[in-house]
Amino acid sequence: MWEAYKKGFKAWLQLEKSLSDHSVEAYIRDVEKLTMYLQEKSDLKTPDAVTLKDLQGLLQFITQLGIGATSQARMISGLRAFYKYCLLEQICTIDPTALLDAPKTKRSLPDTLSFEEIEQIIGEIDLSTPDGGRNKAILETMYSCGLRVSEVISLKLSCLYLDIGFIRVIGKGDKERLVPIGSDATKYIKLYRENIRVHQPLQPGFEDILFLNKFGRNLSRVMIFYIIKDLAKKAGITKTISPHTFRHSFATHLVEGGADLRAVQEMLGHESITTTEIYTHLDRDYLRSTLQQYHPSFKQ
Repeated sequence: MWEAYKKGFKAWLQLEKSLSDHSVEAYIRDVEKLTMYLQEKSDLKTPDAVTLKDLQGLLQFITQLGIGATSQARMISGLRAFYKYCLLEQICTIDPTALLDAPKTKRSLPDTLSFEEIEQIIGEIDLSTPDGGRNKAILETMYSCGLRVSEVISLKLSCLYLDIGFIRVIGKGDKERLVPIGSDATKYIKLYRENIRVHQPLQPGFEDILFLNKFGRNLSRVMIFYIIKDLAKKAGITKTISPHTFRHSFATHLVEGGADLRAVQEMLGHESITTTEIYTHLDRDYLRSTLQQYHPSFKQ
């Protein structure tokens, strides 16, 4: 019964909302949590019969399982999207998520690496191996361009304009943006292409992917995570590190250096300037100095 609803919802997310496969899968998992809960209660009702009380019971259930406020809020977002689809398709006439309160979440900012720490991590790469040459190019590119991990593993040869210092990035919702790339990242991409990638096998369909694994396919997000965690450990860095740390550090270093926030927003591919402010955790001193420098009537 629910399989048909999930199939229709998935198609709507892909076609109408133009979401990435990763985002679509996350939304479908949110709906599956609801169906699993209803099955647990032996009350697998149709979407139009689900009530606010059912959803509140689901939240109570997943809280008892130890699922935190941030994950709960994300799940509620997925269920709201599902019921928006149900209303549009006239599967139901009432949205039970309308009065559902999301748990309060604290905005916790990820750890930021200093430029020296990034150099320490990259310095731990063993350049005597093919994987090392590739990993050097990957990390230099991630920090130089502020890429999401999904963007770096799907980066294409046809999207490189290294002669003019730009790459074309395909971000969330297949939205494209041009991002400047630094000389170090350009240098190590060229070394990887000319000395390592040319000797690798190529699987059909992956000919245009820049960074390949030993089987000639694109790397997984998890592999990038493990590469960075391993290098950070070797460098003796105890901060909580993930591929996103490089993107966050990229933005932070730009803003701390005085970069225009709109330019940072464009390079990161954020739709909203508010998102950029969160990622770059602008502090009060920065905001105050900006006002003092640019606002004609600002008085201390």
